[in-house]
Amino acid sequence: MDTKRHTSSFAQLEKLGEGTYATVFKGRNRQTGELVALKEIHLDSEEGTPSTAIREISLMKELKHENILALHDVIHTENKLMLVFDYMDGDLKKYMDTHGDRGALKPPTIKSFMYQLLKGIDFCHQNRVLHRDLKPQNLLINNKGSLKLGDFGLARAFGIPVNTFSNEVVTLWYRAPDVLLGSRTYNTSIDIWSAGCIMAEMYTGRPLFPGTTNEDQLHKIFRIMGTPNDRTWPNVSKFPEYKPTFPNHSPQDLRTILPQIDLQGIDLLQSMLQPQPEKRISASDALRHPWFNDIIIQHQQAQMQHQMHAQAQAQAQAQAQAVAQAQAQAQAAAQAQAQAQAQAAAQAAAQAQMHAQAQAQAHAHAHAQAQAHAQAQAQAQAQAHAQAQAQARAYSEAAHGYGYQ
Repeated sequence: MDTKRHTSSFAQLEKLGEGTYATVFKGRNRQTGELVALKEIHLDSEEGTPSTAIREISLMKELKHENILALHDVIHTENKLMLVFDYMDGDLKKYMDTHGDRGALKPPTIKSFMYQLLKGIDFCHQNRVLHRDLKPQNLLINNKGSLKLGDFGLARAFGIPVNTFSNEVVTLWYRAPDVLLGSRTYNTSIDIWSAGCIMAEMYTGRPLFPGTTNEDQLHKIFRIMGTPNDRTWPNVSKFPEYKPTFPNHSPQDLRTILPQIDLQGIDLLQSMLQPQPEKRISASDALRHPWFNDIIIQHQQAQMQHQMHAQAQAQAQAQAQAVAQAQAQAQAAAQAQAQAQAQAAAQAAAQAQMHAQAQAQAHAHAHAQAQAHAQAQAQAQAQAHAQAQAQARAYSEAAHGYGYQ
């Protein structure tokens, strides 16, 4: 849970809806200005946090997918719990009421919504989660045509072996016959039945099986899909709510009931609305059904374009990198050349300095030699002069001795 944020981080704009345990508001993140959906769960001081809220939080924090409503924050205060979701412009029920022809949508829109619905269901099932409450009101639509599964309040994680669950799940009109008959060991196939009911409703604008009670719901299903027996559905008579007195109906051709749907669409719908759960198609197989071929091709083309764009970007980046490397290499070469020139200039300067020093030393040596020579000459002259003086004194003394003076 997010303990850093506070409910004051979000401004409530308008009420979007109210359920059994929560109120949903349109809101705005005060920091980013982003629109969000705020689900306020009022806490009972004695009972604490409702189990539905705990279940929704724990599952939605794990389920990160483009077709599942993202849970961004959980803010816990003393008397309420606030869940912060993606804001969506409406739900499928409102979308059919406002965009449909008396509720019926255009085939391309239906196909797009069904593909997104099955992708969301498949992701849940791959992650071992049953939604258990799929209906138009729980499928959220934005103005870009994106569909996301919401309201995981009844969802359950399932294990192997299949757990024993409550049969009080899914709004009556979208409830699978095995659940209506009292099965408590259902699996992913209950979500597929709901998806089939939603598909038919998008084509007509009306629920396919609008029952008023559990038994009435079964009768409405049997009138179209046929009343099951132990031959067509082994051990069906052992279900708690099965009655041998059920009126015996033969299965009708869905093409006559839903002439708006093309043959491939009818084939997919038939595989989703199999009364016996083991015969129902899985979400992953449904996504590969030929009815979705045009969407699959579009996705593949978009993926190829994305890959080509990514490759082109990678090539452009590689080219830019190569140019940058070439420029860096040229710069490094120029730098190396400049360094070599600087080193050569430094060497030449050093040699010139050494030559000048050698010349100066030679000049000093010659000067010293000249000085020494001059000193030697001076000393020789001085000696000669002294010698001459000595000789003169000797002559003078000799002359005096002989009486010449």
